[in-house]
Amino acid sequence: MTQAPAPPRAARRQHDREIVALAAPAFGALVAEPLFVMADSAIVGHLGTAQLAGLGVASALLMTAVSVFVFLAYATTAGVARRVGAGELPAAIRQGMDGIWLALLLGAAVIAVVLPTAPALVELFGASDTAAPYATTYLRISALGIPAMLVVLAATGVLRGLQDTKTPLYVAIGGFIANAALNAGLVYGADLGIAGSAWGTVIAQCGMAAVYLAVVVRGARRHGASLRPDAAGIRASAQAGAPLLVRTLSLRAILVIATAVAARLGDADIAAHQIILSLWSLLAFALDAIAIAGQAIIGRYLGAEDVQGARAVCRRMVEWGVAVGVALGLLVLITRPVFLTLFTSDLGVKDAALPALVIVAVSQPICGVVFVLDGVLMGAGDGPYLAWAMLLTLAVFAPVALLVPVVGGGLTALWMAMTLMMAMRMLTLWLRTRSGRWLVTGATR
Repeated sequence: MTQAPAPPRAARRQHDREIVALAAPAFGALVAEPLFVMADSAIVGHLGTAQLAGLGVASALLMTAVSVFVFLAYATTAGVARRVGAGELPAAIRQGMDGIWLALLLGAAVIAVVLPTAPALVELFGASDTAAPYATTYLRISALGIPAMLVVLAATGVLRGLQDTKTPLYVAIGGFIANAALNAGLVYGADLGIAGSAWGTVIAQCGMAAVYLAVVVRGARRHGASLRPDAAGIRASAQAGAPLLVRTLSLRAILVIATAVAARLGDADIAAHQIILSLWSLLAFALDAIAIAGQAIIGRYLGAEDVQGARAVCRRMVEWGVAVGVALGLLVLITRPVFLTLFTSDLGVKDAALPALVIVAVSQPICGVVFVLDGVLMGAGDGPYLAWAMLLTLAVFAPVALLVPVVGGGLTALWMAMTLMMAMRMLTLWLRTRSGRWLVTGATR
């Protein structure tokens, strides 16, 4: 990265236009899931602290079950973009269809695991006796929407690789509005409590998946790409995503450990952690919007064998990541008291969350660099390095986080450990990007 000379002013403007054209709409699609959780948290939070604590445990488990398969979006984006850069559009869409079939198979497998083990999973997370029943109810119902969530990931990856982030934006807006309306209606109108929140999210996710499938299938037919499942193609998609699966499992393990530690600090702390984690996820996806643009642009440049273009856009995206991170950090500092009031009236939850939010705000520029470089290396197909780097980060984070209940410091100390984790990620990603070993050209890596 640092070896690339600063691009001329005209080239910088071109990169800026490309980044904004892809990143601005990508933000809408990326924030769909955290906005779903935030809407659920705002609605369920007013049912009571025990319900919000239960939602915190269940949503962490649910997001783990779904997010471990985020390679369905990221690997597909990189692979499709490379083929687009090489001028192989039908092959690009066919590769995307293989990812969608893989998503359906994985979704069915996850449901089969989660439904019978929900109570044990909730207990493993250390949920209190008052929060556990609510967590189990929410988890079992929401698990039914997992196949739809995975299809959304895969289909979004296809469209991003085709340099289309506007369609995911429109679907995300519709899904968020439907989710909020369904949650409010089912929780309060139908008096279903936390179960209504879960059903509202499932229905909204299924609707989003149906729209994505209609768009992708129409594109496949237009370009003569087969819609039938192909065993070899599905297997190739799984193999390409395996390193990213390891990377994502390591990241999810970090978030699981953080939630488990917060749960053992008490109901007020886990409720506050749930609110903060929802905000942190939203901020992360805002930063990752730049990275998504990078995946599509980097993949296209490398597919077209333009190494200098890839280097230049990488440098520019890092500058964007730092600037956006600073802006988001200032926004969190200014709005944190108002933000907390939206989710809870419990003074104990607010007291636990306020100082931890300061740590979250200060860490945002670091997060900006991390998410951008992560996206650059994903777009280059550098999955094996990302897997090893995240395993190393997990090894550093786990012992530090597990010491929090022993040494004290509460939720603030836990989020200091989270900031250490992000700093470790920044170091490993910067070293790899600086080396230039990720710059492999061609239609396939």
